[in-house]
Amino acid sequence: MSDPILVGITTAELFTPEQTIPAPESEPPQRKLSLGMDYVAAVTAAGGIPVVLPPLSPGGGALLERLDALVLSGGPDIDPGLYGEHPHPHLGPVEKDADPRERDVLRAAEERGMPILAICRGMQLVNVSRGGTLWQDLPTEQPSDLEHRQTAPGTRTTHDVEVLPGTLTAQLTGVAEHGPALPVNTFHHQAVRDLGAGLRVTARASDGVVEGIEATDHPFLVGVQWHAESLVADPRHAGLFAGLVAAARAGRPVASAAV
Repeated sequence: MSDPILVGITTAELFTPEQTIPAPESEPPQRKLSLGMDYVAAVTAAGGIPVVLPPLSPGGGALLERLDALVLSGGPDIDPGLYGEHPHPHLGPVEKDADPRERDVLRAAEERGMPILAICRGMQLVNVSRGGTLWQDLPTEQPSDLEHRQTAPGTRTTHDVEVLPGTLTAQLTGVAEHGPALPVNTFHHQAVRDLGAGLRVTARASDGVVEGIEATDHPFLVGVQWHAESLVADPRHAGLFAGLVAAARAGRPVASAAV
């Protein structure tokens, strides 16, 4: 049996429960990590073992020493100071302490050539880390008839994106077999504006909003704006996670046989 593939999943979102009358058996209110269980389930279904990474640990490289792949999860808005801009009036909550440390984890993973799948906010962080910028609020900065923040559950798709053929994203989602139109869910009010260095666009919504990117200088660095972890019942979305685990397995050195 082959060794398990350990997939780190970042947690960029923190919250403090407001509990004025705690139950006798409960712990006191304190800051907590927030990560949707769909990420864990999607990695597990793809054959990986999920390892949840805290957002405030220093030393991005040390976190990755025993891991094989990385998933950058969704979460709150990114501090616009990371890309040299002032906050927009409609900027949502940010985690100023967590943002640069998650960026450090991303860069350390890139230096190792580790397969990386970036979801929603994670895709935006990839772009910002490489010198790109974001639309801080699509409804006011890029008005459109297309709704990018659905109220329906994440298991439901609400609009299509066009995936560009010839990209790794197209390969993973089966564009050659199913066609370029891919139904997706959508839970964002920010999006990639100026593209970062070494990146190319791989998918767009009908209003032109960037919905997918990937690196041209890395073997597996794929970002999607939709929450693919909630759509893995569809093999096209499951293919993103399956491809991540397969890339991690293929990149492992093969142990020499005992003499």
